[in-house]
Amino acid sequence: MRILALLACVMLCSNAFAECTTNARGVVDCNNGESAGAYNRNTGNAVVSEKNQNGVTTTETSKGGEAKTKNGKGVYTSPSGKTCAKTARHQGCN
Repeated sequence: MRILALLACVMLCSNAFAECTTNARGVVDCNNGESAGAYNRNTGNAVVSEKNQNGVTTTETSKGGEAKTKNGKGVYTSPSGKTCAKTARHQGCN
């Protein structure tokens, strides 16, 4: 849950490198040629998530933040390089 809050903070606290808009089909397209899974029009931040064959979901923002999560546990790396982790017994940032 904390990782999701951190990811939301990244989305709300930064400006976008790519300009994104919603097209007529409701798909968010960005001027860098990528499609976004979500887009915050107030901050201009786009987010895309992918799940690999092992069930790990990788979520990246247009600002450079990245979260890798699975089964409620995960690691978040901010654009500035700060890393936060949540395991079954511990959570915190370096």
